Amino acid sequence: MKYLKIVSLWLISISLLIAQDNSKKEVAVTVYNTNLGVIKEKREMDIKKGLSEIKIDDVASLIDPTSVHFKLNGDVLEQNYQYDLVDLNKILQKYINKKISLIDKNGNMIEGELLSSLGNQVVLANKNSGLTMLPNVEEYRFAVESLPEGLITKPTLVWQIDSKSEGNQNVEISYQTGGMKWSAEYVAVLNENDTKLDLNSWVSIVNNSGATYNNAVLKLVAGDVNKIENYGDGIRLYSGVSNESMMKKNVNQFQEKEFFEYHIYKLDRKTDLMNNETKQVALFEANEVKVQKKFLYKGGYDKKVDVIVEFANTEDNELGKPMPEGKFRVYKSDGESIEFIGEDMIDHTAKKENVKLKIGEAFDVVVEETLTDNDKVANKVYEQTLEIKIKNRKNENIDIDVERALGSFWEIIYSNFDYTKKNSSTALFKIPVKADSEVTLEYKVRFTY
Repeated sequence: MKYLKIVSLWLISISLLIAQDNSKKEVAVTVYNTNLGVIKEKREMDIKKGLSEIKIDDVASLIDPTSVHFKLNGDVLEQNYQYDLVDLNKILQKYINKKISLIDKNGNMIEGELLSSLGNQVVLANKNSGLTMLPNVEEYRFAVESLPEGLITKPTLVWQIDSKSEGNQNVEISYQTGGMKWSAEYVAVLNENDTKLDLNSWVSIVNNSGATYNNAVLKLVAGDVNKIENYGDGIRLYSGVSNESMMKKNVNQFQEKEFFEYHIYKLDRKTDLMNNETKQVALFEANEVKVQKKFLYKGGYDKKVDVIVEFANTEDNELGKPMPEGKFRVYKSDGESIEFIGEDMIDHTAKKENVKLKIGEAFDVVVEETLTDNDKVANKVYEQTLEIKIKNRKNENIDIDVERALGSFWEIIYSNFDYTKKNSSTALFKIPVKADSEVTLEYKVRFTY
């Protein structure tokens, strides 16, 4: 029934679920990295003593109703989550065998008992006799007497309670919701000689839960929390496209602490989390962080050399704090303006650990790799000889790490450069190459299968 409009729902004001007059005194929101938010509220409600019903219709559309907790001075006897929301097709289906009216653009009215409503086709039983069949009702408006029972305008929580007291009570409500996540965003600027960087970090909080949380205490949990997903429960009612807003003030605003096997960041002020919004808040900043620029060659089809920027997350290096998972963007001045030079994702990184960023691929470093010998020397024993020519077309001396994945059972029986075992399956060569010159690494490796 696309494009159709309801002209009048005369008794909507009577039929709609009327939420109890209750005010939120406190709101706290905890957001996790992956599609999970925990909402905690304290509300003041006027509750009758004994048996009564409480309704709340301003909860998240993506609420997990099985996670709801309700606490008051009394007992909760029953809890229901109602989400059969109003739309045109649902209204018409509930008016089958009931009277409806159709009005055309000239104001002419057709009345009758609705027998069928399928797509844009409607069949009516006339008042006296016969049928009116309308193959296309896009030009008509509909009018019905009232909103059918059971349809609501907002997802609603309903409790049957037995209160021990009469009058205003402070009640506590908590629940989990989907549609919320957060991630860290890092922006770094390298100095002229690539030895230090200045770092600003932000958190981006996405709220697509279907509800707005005003003046909320905000906490962010960093870590991988195990969560069992529910599929096909018919409760995921809403998804939206986020808009962006960014704070301009960049100061440390979060208090960080360890929590279980995770880390919690608590914003030191209250904030609003609007529905369909991405909010960015400054996390921390650090200046003159010492870095190392490295060149890494792993081989492969394109023979490219990766450019790596690495630094230690330590107090001695102006950091020494947990760094949540997120995107790391790196910039550098070309002498006139700051330009983007690359980005990478980092995992949750504990203090005293190193951060390695692949910034891009070296333009002026060229590698040619040749398999010169491939011999079977015994049953299940093979030997290969490789030459890796490295051409440094830069105007500076560089060191290149050549990393070779060799499998489980290997032995290098000759090499013109020293190597170390990075692990049981990988050899690492460190090759110095002077400015505008070439160097060839040659090695022979024996494999046993």
